[in-house]
Amino acid sequence: MARMTGRRALSAVPVLLAVTFAVFAVAAASPFDPVKAYAGTAGLTASQENLDQLRANLGVDRPLVTRWWDWLTAALHGDLGDSSVMRRPVVDVITERIGWSALLATTAFLVAILLGTALGVLAGRRRGGLLDRTVSSAAYTLEAAPAFWLGLLAIWFFALRLGALPAGGLTDTASDTVTFDQVAGHLVLPALVLGISQLPWFFLYVRQGVGDALEEDPVRGARARGLRERTVLLGHALRSGMLPMLTLVGSRVPELITGALLVETVFSWPGIAAATVQAATSVDFPLLAALTVLATAAVLLGNLLSDLLYGLADPRVGFDG
Repeated sequence: MARMTGRRALSAVPVLLAVTFAVFAVAAASPFDPVKAYAGTAGLTASQENLDQLRANLGVDRPLVTRWWDWLTAALHGDLGDSSVMRRPVVDVITERIGWSALLATTAFLVAILLGTALGVLAGRRRGGLLDRTVSSAAYTLEAAPAFWLGLLAIWFFALRLGALPAGGLTDTASDTVTFDQVAGHLVLPALVLGISQLPWFFLYVRQGVGDALEEDPVRGARARGLRERTVLLGHALRSGMLPMLTLVGSRVPELITGALLVETVFSWPGIAAATVQAATSVDFPLLAALTVLATAAVLLGNLLSDLLYGLADPRVGFDG
């Protein structure tokens, strides 16, 4: 396990380097002008001399490779630079937002895994039954439903029509104090929407795995020995059927990040989504590069986690990957 983790860490270095350089290259080719975005309305009346001076102060007049190398060497020393659009250190912008994004993503992932596994076991136990047909149809429908559409639908039904849950934000508008109760209440809708958007894949994988495992000879032998159906289902079929699902833990991370950006925007959740959108539209090189590296690292860690879980669950596989 340690050797595989070390190999993956070494292979991640060139990937992260290539990603950061690609961010600066794409931003340099973008039609958006970071100087005008930084100046705002004042840039409309500013003289060309002032704009050129501002361009030099921001460092965007230097060659692409120079900007990238300066940012990279500073980042290796813990300095991610200053965000031109937020006008604050990038570290501060990420630090104050990443916790809320992590809370939303973790809660949604748990909802998707737990609910998808439970429904998958029940459906796989009796494939072709009423529950299987109903939940499978809903899963295939949810696969095609965009996360932002589910979010808008949830706001309309639960917040506007029923008035049961808040429509967005982190706390009530009348309160400036962040409390556990308020955060928990405002977390319900975005976490459910994001979790349900990821649920179909976990459900379908578990359903197929459990259904196939119930037809294998070891499970039939367990039944023939007189073991209870619950023991056969949970002790034998579920363990075997969960193996394919473990590979989803890593492969769903990119979709989870994309869905989180949409859901955070719809529900005005104070995570990194707003910062990512602003960094992209304003060509904020330091912030955009840091957020992209963060997302890439999350994907790489997710893939590593899925491989580790698979190796732990099935000793035959081992950790040679």
